[in-house]
This record gives sequence, C-alpha cells and structure tokens, in this order.
Amino acid sequence: MNNKSKKIISILLICFFVSNIFVLSAKADEKGLDVEAKSGLLMEPNTGKIIFEKNIHEKFAPASVTKIMTMLLAMEGVDSGKIKLSDKIVISENAKKMGGNGSSSMLLDTGEVRTLEEILKGVAIASGNDAAVALAEYISGSETAFVKKMNERAKELGMKDTTFKNCHGLSAEGHLTSAYDISLMSRELLKHEKILKYTGTYMETISEGRKQPIGLVNHNKLVRFYRGCDGLKTGYTSEAKYCISATAVRDNIRVLAVIVGAPTYKIRNRDASMLMNYGFSKFESKKVLTKDGDVEKIPLNKKGDKFIMAKSNKDFNVILQRGTENKITKKCVLKQGIKEYKKNQEVGHCEIYVNDKLYAKVPIYSDRDIRLNSVIDNIKYHLMDLFDKAV
Repeated sequence: MNNKSKKIISILLICFFVSNIFVLSAKADEKGLDVEAKSGLLMEPNTGKIIFEKNIHEKFAPASVTKIMTMLLAMEGVDSGKIKLSDKIVISENAKKMGGNGSSSMLLDTGEVRTLEEILKGVAIASGNDAAVALAEYISGSETAFVKKMNERAKELGMKDTTFKNCHGLSAEGHLTSAYDISLMSRELLKHEKILKYTGTYMETISEGRKQPIGLVNHNKLVRFYRGCDGLKTGYTSEAKYCISATAVRDNIRVLAVIVGAPTYKIRNRDASMLMNYGFSKFESKKVLTKDGDVEKIPLNKKGDKFIMAKSNKDFNVILQRGTENKITKKCVLKQGIKEYKKNQEVGHCEIYVNDKLYAKVPIYSDRDIRLNSVIDNIKYHLMDLFDKAV
C-alpha cells in the first residue's frame, strides 16, 4: 500500500470517528430529554410554545397538582376584587377533617379564624388539604359548588383531558388530567404574579392567634435548590406517584416544566430540572418596552399640533428562540370615544408583533393633559383651511 492510499484511509477513518461522535452526541441529547416519568412537557409560557413533550394527553391522577386550579380560582377572585386577601375565613369541621395527621396539612382547628392570604399560603406552601377545602368553602359556599366551578374553568381553558372530583387532589375515581392540561392551568395561574410570592416561599411560620404556631414548609424543594425556581406545585399519591408543575425565571426568561407519574421524588425533580435547563439554553430575552418610557408620538388631529406621547405602563420583554431571525414591530391602538386625555390616564395599548404575528398587548398611558377639538373647532379649522387654499 502506497503513502497516498494510507492517507486516504486515514482521512476516511477520521471522518468515520468524527461522524460517530456527532451521532452519539445527538443521541445523548435526545436521551437527556427522554424523561423517566410517564409523562412530561416543557413550555415557554409567555407564548405557550411547547418545546418538549411525552404522552402529554395521556390521562393520569394529578394528586396535589390539582391545587393549581384551586389557587387559580382564588387569585382570579382576588385580582377581580370579588374577594380580598384580608378577608377572614372561619374553618369548618369539614375542612379540619381533611387535614388529619398527614404531611399535606395546615393543621387547622374547627372554628379557627384565618385570613384568606394565610389560607392561600397553606395551599401554596404546605399543600394543605384542609386549607384547600377552607378556601373552596369560602369562595363557593361548599366544596361541591367549588369543584363545579373548577370544571367550568377547565373547560374555558380548553382542558379537554380533565375532570376534577375534588379541590385537593386526594385519589378519587375519575379525578384525572394530563400534562398538557396542567400546563394550561399553570400558564393561566402565572398571569397572576402575586401567587409566586407564596409558591416561591420555602418556609414560613404563622403564629398570630395560636398557642401552637403553624410551620409551613414547601413541598417543592426546587424552590430552594434550583436557581430561579418560584413555583408552582408538587403532588404525590400512591396512585399518581410523583408529579410537579415547576417554573423558574432567569435573565427575564421563564420556563414551565410538567412531570407526571415519576417513580420517585428525586427522579421527578431531576426530570423537571433537566427540562428547565434545556429551556433556558434554547431561548433569549429582548427588551421591547421600558416602564414609563416613550412608546410612540400619537397625533390627535390632521394638522398634528395636538398629540400625546404614549408611554408604557411596564417593562416588557419578548422571548425569542436562539439562533433565529425575528422582526419585531409595534403599533399603538387608542381607546375609542376619548374626548379629553389626562396625564397618566390609560388610553389604549401597544400591540407587539413578532414576524407579523401578534405577540402581546401592553397598556399605554398619556404623558399630558389635552382636550380634543370640538365639532365647532373642527368646522372653524376646515373653513380656515379652505380659505388658505383659496388665497
């Protein structure tokens, strides 16, 4: 064999080994995302884009992940003004019985009075079944009425795989959901940012009005050990095994991972962490609006001598997939029927488009006081304009 043949063979062997390394790396990446749990999902919640999925429509018992819907209905009530965090809740005997001596309990007593915020903490942090029932009874009068409301809300959110039988998640025949449906209600709950104050708390003590303080410890250990994790809810029953809807934020990027039916809590946490790590590696954040910053100069008449400077009422970032080219455009839309603008008054919204597709709407406000022309003013202006043109 001559030297030229040897060189050709050497090059072919090198190409063979290099190609095998890339194939093995690709398989390793795929294997890395093949969660051990029965079902899993990774979502970018800002857009609802699903990045990874495994058996996402298969129905399983959700255990205490059920309480995401319980918290959602509570937060919708709070943010709409129907109920307040300071409202007093009297604990019923029925709610107390749900506590028992298990770990998923706030250890509430019959007749005890606690604020709605304290009960919400009991659900979000300690996963208290007694707290969930107390919340349900306060909001709807009974757990049965509340569960009906849960199912109605699930239908509105497009949760086609879900049937709720209770508000806490203890095993019940027909009490089922899917990883996809869990992501839908989790994404909706994330719109109520106040809840993260509770779901992101690792430990808290409630002592007011009690001889024996209530110690709350979060069942979601990722809150403590995974950087940026601030929710949402874990679950476990012998039927459901280990479940979680986990969310974390880093560098203005939020990801949401759902794991259902993991054999151990360590595997559940590992699977969720792995998916969230992958999510953070795939996306980047781009700032589009700055709170109180100028968005657009908007003329209010044809002459252009009357105008407002629209300002954004919050910081807003667009989440984009790394390595892709995106065109971001903005368009301000004013409310109809405004005759007089007041400084700091909300006057409409800014539509943000990514690649000509509507991405979000952000409220805008006026930077000044200004009154629009009356009908008579418009007639005068029109006549003057005609006169100027005639001259």
